[in-house]
Amino acid sequence: MSVVRPYGDTTGDGMVQLSFTLPVKHDKVAEGAAVQLANKMGMDPALVVHAKAMGPDFTFFVVYGRVHHLVDTSKVEVVERDYPLLTPKEVNAAVKARLRRRLTVVGACIGTDAHTVGIDAILNIKGFAGEKGLEYYRELRVVNLGAQVSVPELVDRAITEKADAVLVSQVVTQRDAHLLNTREMSAAFREAFPAARRPLLVVGGPRFDETMAGDLGVDRVFGRGTTPGEVASFLVHRIKEKKAA
Repeated sequence: MSVVRPYGDTTGDGMVQLSFTLPVKHDKVAEGAAVQLANKMGMDPALVVHAKAMGPDFTFFVVYGRVHHLVDTSKVEVVERDYPLLTPKEVNAAVKARLRRRLTVVGACIGTDAHTVGIDAILNIKGFAGEKGLEYYRELRVVNLGAQVSVPELVDRAITEKADAVLVSQVVTQRDAHLLNTREMSAAFREAFPAARRPLLVVGGPRFDETMAGDLGVDRVFGRGTTPGEVASFLVHRIKEKKAA
């Protein structure tokens, strides 16, 4: 069945839970405003199940209610993985066979983003989700620049290190800063490198839409939950494509 409705208490009842913050003090008027907002979003009936003051002028709400919308899963557009997942041993063997040298990866959080948890999860040897990070791969040379790296600095370092791939993590995303920073980065790399010599540009973070790689000017967008093995396998896949071309 491709047409589905949300499930809460019983199958197909349309019940959903929604959380949000309103810039109002916590009182009964605020709770009424939360219900009104939920109604306008298509939740009817809607019930405030949790409300908590966030300082004197803001209130956080959790609202539970019914929606009447249906979702057709056959019309959902996603980016499917188009390359095989490799083990670290297979990645190392592929890099050695294709490049006959180590593959250099430069990673950073750009702009004012000071949250390195994403880039560290992919690059650091401790890794993420039970997988070792790219530092664990014998045939990968990892240069982690850390946080708050400017785009010019990232480009200069990619040139100095002769990077094969540049990985950028963006966690702080107020006012779509992650999109602005990524477009600035991709434009800078295209200006600094001939097309044939440009490093692979890979970005990731919880707010990215994986279908936006072309619009952002990068080679791949990874969303939340991405593992080091997925990134390493992608890099090998694209190296093979480049060599074949």
